[in-house]
Amino acid sequence: MKHSGTNRMSLQFSSRSENEAFARVTVAAFVSQLDPTLEELTDMKTVISEAVTNCIIHGYDNDPDGEVTISAEIEGEEVTIIVSDKGHGIEDIDLARQPLYTSKPDMERSGMGFTIMENFMDEFEVSTELGAGTSIRMKKRIESKKALYN
Repeated sequence: MKHSGTNRMSLQFSSRSENEAFARVTVAAFVSQLDPTLEELTDMKTVISEAVTNCIIHGYDNDPDGEVTISAEIEGEEVTIIVSDKGHGIEDIDLARQPLYTSKPDMERSGMGFTIMENFMDEFEVSTELGAGTSIRMKKRIESKKALYN
């Protein structure tokens, strides 16, 4: 089944850790229309968890009054996801993208968030502005299982 046109969704929620699961499930439900494999869906959920957690912990320092925005777009077999906050921004983006680097060692953060996102997605971009927030744009092609049987 070939999808025609573009399908979009957008989600905004308070920067509270209890909303991370909600975001993960919502994006997974949206992506499910492409009939992804279980592994693709699990990867997608993991990426959303990492991105949302980064917004909450790093963007807003766990301030529940912050706002996280997720927008997703499906075009053909490609899904583009943007997770953004209006938080502190990232001082050194190259350093932040290093595996195992964390600006919050006292919180026992693994420092693998960006590395995981980069490995699980086909495209991964971070844009940030100090004092204005961070936006993560990711793209993944979902090879529809339906295409195998039609």
